[in-house]
Amino acid sequence: MPSSCRKGVEPFILASRKSSDRRKYRRPPRRFIQASWAAQGFNMDNHGEAAGRKDDPGMWEFWIDRGGTFTDIVACSPERKLHTHKLLSENPEQYKDAALAGIRHFLRAEKEGIVPAEEIKCVKMGTTVATNALLERKGDRVALLITKGFRDALRIAYQNRPKLFDREIVLPELLYEEVIEVDERVDRDGNVLVPMDESALEKGLQHAFNNGIRACAIVFMHGYQYKNHEQKAAALAQQVGFTQVSTSHEASPLIKLVGRGDTAVVDAYLSPILRRYVNQVAGELGNVRIQFMQSNGGLTDAGLFQGKDAILSGPAGGIVAATATAASAGFDKLITFDMGGTSTDVAHFAGTYDRAFDTLVAGVRIRAPMMEIHTVAAGGGSICFFDGARYRVGPESAGANPGPAAYRRGGPLTVTDCNVMMGRLQPGLFPAVFGPNQDEQLDVEVVREKFMELAGRIEKDTGDARPPEAVAEGFLMIAVQNMANAVKKISVQRGYDVTRYTLVSFGGAGGQHACRVADALGMTSIFIHAFGGVLSAYGMGLADVRALRERTVELVVSEAHIPSISEVFDQLGMEAISEVDGQQVEADCMEVQKNLMIRYQGTDTALSVPFSLSCERMAEAFEDKYHQQFGFTMPQRPLIADTAVVEVVGRTFGGVGDAFKARDGGPCEPLQQVYAFFDGEWRDIPVFARDKLAAGQRVQGPALILEDTGTNVVECGWEAVLHAGGLLLSRTTPLARKVAIGTECDPIYLEVFNNLFMSIAEQMGYTLQNTSYSVNMKERLDFSCAIFDPLGNLIANAPHMPVHLGSMGESIREVIRQNEDSMQPGDVYVLNNPYRGGTHLPDVTVVSPVFDDAKKNVIFYVGSRGHHADIGGITPASMPPNSKAVDEEGVLITNFKLVDQYTFKEEEFRSLLTSAKFPARDPDTNLADIRAQIAANEKGIRELRKMVDSFGLDTVQAYMNHVQDNAEEAVRRAIGALKSGSFVYELDDGSKVCVEIEVDSKTRSAKVDFTGTSAQLESNFNAPSAVCRAAVMYVFRTLVEDEIPMNEGCLKAIEIIIPVGTMLNPVYPAAVVAGNVETSQVVTDALYGALGVMAAAQGTMNNLTFGNKRYQYYETVCGGSGAGPHFNGTDAVHTHMTNSRMTDPEILELRYPVLLESFEIRRGSGGKGKFKGGDGITRRIRFLENMEVIILSNHRRVPPYGMAGGQPGECGKNWVEHADGTRKDLASCESINVQAGDVFVMQTPSGGGYGTPQ
Repeated sequence: MPSSCRKGVEPFILASRKSSDRRKYRRPPRRFIQASWAAQGFNMDNHGEAAGRKDDPGMWEFWIDRGGTFTDIVACSPERKLHTHKLLSENPEQYKDAALAGIRHFLRAEKEGIVPAEEIKCVKMGTTVATNALLERKGDRVALLITKGFRDALRIAYQNRPKLFDREIVLPELLYEEVIEVDERVDRDGNVLVPMDESALEKGLQHAFNNGIRACAIVFMHGYQYKNHEQKAAALAQQVGFTQVSTSHEASPLIKLVGRGDTAVVDAYLSPILRRYVNQVAGELGNVRIQFMQSNGGLTDAGLFQGKDAILSGPAGGIVAATATAASAGFDKLITFDMGGTSTDVAHFAGTYDRAFDTLVAGVRIRAPMMEIHTVAAGGGSICFFDGARYRVGPESAGANPGPAAYRRGGPLTVTDCNVMMGRLQPGLFPAVFGPNQDEQLDVEVVREKFMELAGRIEKDTGDARPPEAVAEGFLMIAVQNMANAVKKISVQRGYDVTRYTLVSFGGAGGQHACRVADALGMTSIFIHAFGGVLSAYGMGLADVRALRERTVELVVSEAHIPSISEVFDQLGMEAISEVDGQQVEADCMEVQKNLMIRYQGTDTALSVPFSLSCERMAEAFEDKYHQQFGFTMPQRPLIADTAVVEVVGRTFGGVGDAFKARDGGPCEPLQQVYAFFDGEWRDIPVFARDKLAAGQRVQGPALILEDTGTNVVECGWEAVLHAGGLLLSRTTPLARKVAIGTECDPIYLEVFNNLFMSIAEQMGYTLQNTSYSVNMKERLDFSCAIFDPLGNLIANAPHMPVHLGSMGESIREVIRQNEDSMQPGDVYVLNNPYRGGTHLPDVTVVSPVFDDAKKNVIFYVGSRGHHADIGGITPASMPPNSKAVDEEGVLITNFKLVDQYTFKEEEFRSLLTSAKFPARDPDTNLADIRAQIAANEKGIRELRKMVDSFGLDTVQAYMNHVQDNAEEAVRRAIGALKSGSFVYELDDGSKVCVEIEVDSKTRSAKVDFTGTSAQLESNFNAPSAVCRAAVMYVFRTLVEDEIPMNEGCLKAIEIIIPVGTMLNPVYPAAVVAGNVETSQVVTDALYGALGVMAAAQGTMNNLTFGNKRYQYYETVCGGSGAGPHFNGTDAVHTHMTNSRMTDPEILELRYPVLLESFEIRRGSGGKGKFKGGDGITRRIRFLENMEVIILSNHRRVPPYGMAGGQPGECGKNWVEHADGTRKDLASCESINVQAGDVFVMQTPSGGGYGTPQ
């Protein structure tokens, strides 16, 4: 790198500190404008003002992080000394803008006076202005221009609901106010099928403009590649007078209508807000260069800053600083840990920034490069409470107002209060900024009173007596575990071993919890930078200018396509270089990085590799990376060049340097001793000031190390040493392997084990997703993973597919019944028998016993159930509409030993798949997915063994019972509020589900009796008893309006009677494929009907399959949800027993010979009532080749019921419009051969209304 590129301050020097007996953080600030948290060692006068004269040579730089609560400033003075400053982001009585107020503070300008811009070299800023506007839905009014037929595409999105067990489905509020459907259409190849009607569009734009809307987003089908129509529409909008026009091909030139459309909308929604803020700042700074941090981790000039790139502006600065400073200190593998007041952000770094191109923020999909940051709702302000059985932490936060109880505003107990109660936060060593005059210390007394009161209530409810400080420690333990689990999601999910990483801690609360989080993860190294409390602001100064360009390619990686792919990179490179060149970056200071996102054909998982003119080199790099992440490769599949990504980095900062110069000389003595609670007892703890520590001085834990930006807690067994640029904390005593907590139910460990069990099930799910082969499992996530006790009782089931919940235990118990005396370590069993705990044949369950150390007794079971793309049968995808016997639906597997003492019986299993009457069509894919299920089980076994190593077998098994008891009690409380009832629900074929629920309020139990249900059917609408059991578990779980674990305890208070030989408990050889996907929905609504809880949802999954010899496609389609006593139903969403995702319209057309003509909400179709039912949808698919179409559905004859006087929803309809103009109406279940040009139309049912219409 040329020396001219190294324009940074290297090394930085902190201003010297005037000697004083009073530490700055003891004295309250004046009006919060002064530097109440100036960095340790800064030169401060007696009024808290930063030293420095206006006539100093050189110029100032300001690096600013404008957060939601505080604005942090790192100022680099003309003498190249660093100063910090912290202000409230909103303080209208004192200033209009915090950033400008901070700049005035350092330049000693009058509060409303002119800023001496000639003294400022540049301002580099990150801001949450856009994020807050998005969260609070306070952006500009936006009109959405979208291809005709897709007015609801962004609202429907991918049809899945955000919370599985909420009866009232609440979707994120839309950002656009008005929709203008544009009569235009381009196909996947760029052919103009419908020219744009510019006259009609102009009228629509004028109407929106007259309504006061000034921002618009334009998204047309395939506009990412064929831009002409979007460009014409943008020109028309500008002519009409729109001041913000965001086109999807500019906002996100990537395939996927929904993500690209959301990105364009959020850009239109937020950019005007940003522009006004930029103008406000620039208006006072004149010609000063202003740069903003983008979500991708790079700076850009203010004039180029866009709404879509501003969402993670602040957090991105923290990642930049954390990685740069830690790398400068010699650490290259990092987990960043940014703990604030309301949440904690974690990220992974191993030499390069991890970025995501699809991110969900505040319910909005952003399809643009962003730092990959995982956020968990656990911060200093997370509320601590007791629910009658368990200690709970978050996700609710006390926020800035009222804040923690100690803040003297009447707030609740929080994680911060736990540290106050335990003496880890000392009032005398904390800024006295509380109370009405902002001059009082933390209120220890109110914290102690609240914890004593809570300890008394816990003892009364559970008999568990412990002092208030131990109660606080229990809450702290749970908060730490929540944060550790967040780290696991960015490490375990991608195969990283965090024990080899350094934890980089920052944020206001990070240093208080870093040691405990590291211990929870098995990490032994922590780095805390000198600017840990203002690190995001520091990151603004360390960042480079970056310009990213990306474009969808969608070409096979081959020598023939290399010139075309290379041309794309050349075009993107010129655009990005031009952008950086325009920001005062010299050419020889630019670095151009070219990466190609590659995926296997037929999958959606794309990985980034350096672009090369050699296909072999890229293929090798891709397969190495794929194997590292997923454990296998698919060399027989073609590679697809998915997306070209060019990043131009303009190096404007030469290095980090030392953030401060440590004091020479001998080790210092502690400032004082304080009384604090560590390792279960009160101790005298030394307190050190960071700026007094000598270079290389070691501080043994337990200890507190203070700095003006925070408090660092050195736990027992840890040691802190002053390292280059910060503190290095290392574990010196190995962490105790076992924790002795006994087998009695402890309300703290009850929550700990609930979370640990669920975490194991989730980690199994990550492993299955990562190692699976088929799109069904890897992309649609149609699987479930669970752990079970030695009796086969469900302990934890990650909430994947609702129909799997509660049903897998029957399969486990079947394996136990048949193999209990013959099981050996290393055995694995597979089954899909619907009469032995299965659901339908495509759902294949793999079961692994877990033996004790002596390899004699089974101590647990783990299981994974996945929907295989094909398991045989009379139709591809194993979903025939008219099967009469189970053999016609595929290969029936009962208790097959898949692995015999660690030996995989591949050939025997392949023979089973291929020797059936209607064999599996692609056994290689079945075997690949089976291996993934085995790998998921192995992950569960390893994690359970770790748990046993930590707590002991007796304790783990005891808590398996305790968590079931806890779930049982929660369900019993819900049952106590119910009334007995019965319901009969008819299906389209005339069969009936009858259920009577008898509630015993004294025992708080219920009997659910399906006697009277129709006998076993000749059709495939028979539902195995496991499916019926899953529906019962789901319904009663939804009645508990709280977060409880999903385990066998949910059913302990419920007696279920399902007569054998009925359609809900069929016997061989009954066909069952529709029972899993259709009858399960009917059972669910019948249960709600008997309880009088809510009206019926659409009551079907609307299973659609189409294909020919070359193509096969399957989807389920959304409809309306039912209304309840206090809420309307939701339009166009998946309900109850399914939550699978819909393929994006552009992906559908790219991969299959179809044209999606429309996908819209059937407005007004929901059942009328005091609360209306949710509307169904209309979906039109035109076929471009001859195909067989198969529909498997319900509620085409019988409408979804209304409740309490509410009217029923509308039935669905299926039909085909032939190219010759004729129409063929289809039944609920039917197959039909269609020709090229024919259109299949589906209207899905709507939800029933609740209450008499008013």
